[in-house]
Amino acid sequence: MFTGIIEETGTVSSIAEGSMSAVITIQASKVLEQTRIGDSIAVNGVCLTVTSIHGKMFSADIMAETLRRSSLGSLSKGSPVNLERAMLAGGRFGGHIVSGHIDGTGTVVSMRREDNAVWVTISTGQEILKYIVKKGSIAIDGISLTVAELSEDTFAVSVIPHTSSETTLLKKCAGDIVNLENDIIGKYVERLLSFKDNRENQNYGRTDNGSARLTMDFLVKNGF
Repeated sequence: MFTGIIEETGTVSSIAEGSMSAVITIQASKVLEQTRIGDSIAVNGVCLTVTSIHGKMFSADIMAETLRRSSLGSLSKGSPVNLERAMLAGGRFGGHIVSGHIDGTGTVVSMRREDNAVWVTISTGQEILKYIVKKGSIAIDGISLTVAELSEDTFAVSVIPHTSSETTLLKKCAGDIVNLENDIIGKYVERLLSFKDNRENQNYGRTDNGSARLTMDFLVKNGF
């Protein structure tokens, strides 16, 4: 598990591409402290397993599914990446619950400065937007951010100077692709409400015609 608080930015040293997968090697410093082979490091928000460590570099395998769902396949030698080690049990929880399992990607639409902050607007599909709520959390390239604006096909975040200096986000340009991970709580709620009881063959979250069944009677009946 991660928090979305980036520890440092690293640099891609190489990417060895296979037929459907790849091996990425990244130059880093802080995230390698006390890191061992088999540990997890989030690279632009994608949880990868460290397979080798050599000096100030580490390598990790990227499987085909990860290449399909994320922007890692677009990286090249010299690309800067956001890095975060898995959270320690006794560590501070500064961001929000981030699994490192990307839901999909978005496209940077625009960046607009407002005093000391920069507004970043991102477009994405409905399969991701349906989980986004205003003032809720989202991970963009592994960065825990608060949703400040939301429309039918875009959302926007306001980036403070510290975040801009410690991450790669403001190095992006309009048209660039970013990795997105929704707040996991919304996905669990959706799953719970749509789960079918095998004994009654009943959809708890919806009626037969698809309308919502979340009523006070429903909540009382199910122990809430």
